[in-house]
Amino acid sequence: MRKILILLILLGLSLTSPGSSFAETENNKFFEGIEILAGFSSGELTRGQRSYMMAPVSVAFDFNLKNLTKKIGFLPAQLLQFQIEPFMGLITSPRNNLEIGTIFWVKMGFFPDTWKFQPYAKLGAGLDYMTAHIRDQSTQFNFTEQAALGMHYYFNPNTALTLEGRIRHLSNAGIKEPNHGFNSYSLLTGVSYRF
Repeated sequence: MRKILILLILLGLSLTSPGSSFAETENNKFFEGIEILAGFSSGELTRGQRSYMMAPVSVAFDFNLKNLTKKIGFLPAQLLQFQIEPFMGLITSPRNNLEIGTIFWVKMGFFPDTWKFQPYAKLGAGLDYMTAHIRDQSTQFNFTEQAALGMHYYFNPNTALTLEGRIRHLSNAGIKEPNHGFNSYSLLTGVSYRF
């Protein structure tokens, strides 16, 4: 799955060209957009258990950080956002269950944020509650750290198709033993809309 994600990102990067940009516009909005993503997630649990598989759905609320960073003299041309992302996931393995939570992200684009093609990276952390009881975790309430690479393709100035790959670590931060934690990988797609 990692190889497919890397190939998709490289393919997307090869499609970009400096001539495919929108007109420069200054964005002074703090709440600047929303993203709706869905996809597939999988990970390996400890020995003797089946793989962990989930179908996540999330809604991310995008906040422009440039208005804040401008005050300290940092104003990049690239996308720079803080995101609040509530999510829900249907767990299909090892047993049918549900996962809900919220992730807080910092997201930065690689190209000027006026370009049609916008690859980005983001780092996040958040809270997670699983209805599942799994041997790796003694608690159903957990913490999560995540990293993501993705791309937006804006087919008009406000609406983009989005593709994103993520790696996630989930554990209870040592609140109770056992706390083996586990990693999972996600591939998500959806629509992004900026105001």
